[in-house]
Amino acid sequence: EFTSAVHGRDAVSRAEMALDADGKVLAMRVRSWANVGACPGAVSLAIPLVIGPWVLSSIYHVPLLGLQATAVLTHQMATGAYRGAGRPESIYLVERLMDAAARAMKLDPAELRRRNMVRPAQMPYTNPMAQVYDSGAFEQVLDQGLALADWSGFAARRAQSRARGRLRGRGIATFLEWTGGNALEEEVRVEVTADGYIELTSATMAMGQGIATSYLQLAHDVFGVPLERIRVLQGDTDRANGFGSAGSRSLFTGGGAVHVASVRCVEESKKLAGDALEAPPADIEYRAGRFNVVGTDLGIGLFELAARQPQARIVVSDRTKAGGPSWPNGCHVCEVEIDPGTGAVEVVAYASVNDIGRVINPTIARGQVEGGAVQGIGQALCEHLRYDAATGQLLSASFMDYAMPRVDGFRGFKTAFDETVPCRTNVLGAKGVGELGTIGATPAVVNAVIDALDDAGLGRDAERVQMPLTAEGVWRALRRQFASVLPAGG
Repeated sequence: EFTSAVHGRDAVSRAEMALDADGKVLAMRVRSWANVGACPGAVSLAIPLVIGPWVLSSIYHVPLLGLQATAVLTHQMATGAYRGAGRPESIYLVERLMDAAARAMKLDPAELRRRNMVRPAQMPYTNPMAQVYDSGAFEQVLDQGLALADWSGFAARRAQSRARGRLRGRGIATFLEWTGGNALEEEVRVEVTADGYIELTSATMAMGQGIATSYLQLAHDVFGVPLERIRVLQGDTDRANGFGSAGSRSLFTGGGAVHVASVRCVEESKKLAGDALEAPPADIEYRAGRFNVVGTDLGIGLFELAARQPQARIVVSDRTKAGGPSWPNGCHVCEVEIDPGTGAVEVVAYASVNDIGRVINPTIARGQVEGGAVQGIGQALCEHLRYDAATGQLLSASFMDYAMPRVDGFRGFKTAFDETVPCRTNVLGAKGVGELGTIGATPAVVNAVIDALDDAGLGRDAERVQMPLTAEGVWRALRRQFASVLPAGG
């Protein structure tokens, strides 16, 4: 049996895993005490008690899962949903356990994970929390991640770091997450105007994730008109109402509605074009903003057709409903170097392969994964809410006192996508992406630091470190190891 105790501002958890002699997981038990603050709301309670537990078994086949989750009222603030909301904590637990088990069994941590992964032939797969994974090729993603990270070349890099007086460690996280918010229906309104524009109105809301650009691309794929002729309207509740943007659902649901509504708009417009051109709709073809009668030069432009309508516009609304949530997954590998004199940790390599189904815009998707990874790295190394224990007063109440990750600490991301396993629950085949990097980065970084400390001689004591892994905390861990050779008072 292998145990991992995790301490944080929002939860204290104890996880145990039992494996057989071949490294196959037999059972997992998790006990978690969640700090829900003084005045918790529905989200504050759902994150640690419901949403997080849904992914506790992650991509692994866990025959038996025991869970005891307790909400504890305190004199602190309640926790709100933020980029991952429960999934990072659960994935962190199981990935810490996997590394602890691999270390004790003297197995390659990637190999132990491989032995326990759910196989494609098991899809759709129901996990112990009754959540259904529609698709996934987890071992395939693992193999690509190991290749991208040059897994087999790590020993040489560790030797080079050692020659420079640095400790080098490697960490891996193979995982999935649940997305969609279980709000699986969305409506989009498409208007073709006489002045030459196509307007898409959605209740989802841009919040830095580039969703408007992705909507433009999806509409362009159907209409074939220049991108500057397509407008995306969001945030107007007089024109659209819905669940909004949350839980990595905007493209998953709203993007599907953009596609479906755009296709229907073209089909409805073919009927109008047939009337204008005195031809049956079956004889009308559409291409790049123009309708033509097949085999003739007779045609009419989309915007000209809109001008002929009574309201000088063509309006179509349609909605889509996904058949279930999506389950994006990935393999993230991190390498760190530690200065043993100061305890300072530097992320020196970070590679990830991510399965988010169909990728609509690779640049945006890469930015989402890498930006999320930086946030996950920040949680691992520096971010920490501090309260006065007696009064509940927040001490790290501004960025003067709360350590944020900085861009100069993260260079050389290698990010790739596997598009061979589309999501089966929505028309686009897309899976959520906004929170994936955050979830994978934290355990990958912490596992890397523990690996470096283990190599320095701490052994199983290395697993006792807790986030954030600040320079002081790492230095103190190393000092305990080397206390016997330090001078008195040193």
